[in-house]
Amino acid sequence: MQDSILKVRVFSVCILSLILSTRAFAQSPDYKEIFGSDWEKALAFERDNRIWMQRVLERNNIPYDLAIAVVFPELVRYSALRDKMEITLLKALYINLGEQYANFSIGQFQIKPSFAEIIRTEGPSVLGRRSGISFKQPDEFETMSDYRKSIVTDLEKTETQFNYVIAFYKLCEKKYRTGKMEGEYKIRFLATAYNFGIGKSAEDIEKMIEGKYFNTKLFKTQNYSYADVALFWYNNYRTGTHDTGQ
Repeated sequence: MQDSILKVRVFSVCILSLILSTRAFAQSPDYKEIFGSDWEKALAFERDNRIWMQRVLERNNIPYDLAIAVVFPELVRYSALRDKMEITLLKALYINLGEQYANFSIGQFQIKPSFAEIIRTEGPSVLGRRSGISFKQPDEFETMSDYRKSIVTDLEKTETQFNYVIAFYKLCEKKYRTGKMEGEYKIRFLATAYNFGIGKSAEDIEKMIEGKYFNTKLFKTQNYSYADVALFWYNNYRTGTHDTGQ
């Protein structure tokens, strides 16, 4: 009798788990549908620039699909905002007065000057000669305005901005020991660190993984989890799944 009751309980738990997992899967957002043409533009950018990005990432021993998953939400955001946001004044404010007066996202990978400044300061400690990447420091310029102008110039060019993405990944390996992380958690952690800020502690980043602050609109609308969007691309569009042009 007891064996029968135990079997019924185990069966009930299995059925409940199956129902909950199926329901969770069914409710998972389809970000391709949500972001529409902006998602398609981001896919096109990845496809068109894949060869040179793969080459640079391989030279630095960084998995291509992991790196692209981390930045893909920003590719979507850039596609949505690039024709709607005037940043000329913000650039001038940052160059002349610093990130306290203007800290805004620039370029395809949507990097802020404050983020770039951290990368320039800490990046050399994790980038070897084989990386082919170097960042100029403030003492190489006559004024801080010239230094900040060089950062803006870097961020306006896709190839040089990608160097900051590589340095970010390497810094995360050193600071957060991401090399020991595995699976979906690693993607979600790195994506959150990229979106939330590399200057934060691992504990603070972990707390923000489930946070829903990502959107592609100038005005507040429904927000999504940056980590979820990154993981959605990885699970459905990474180079090992199918052609991202489809």
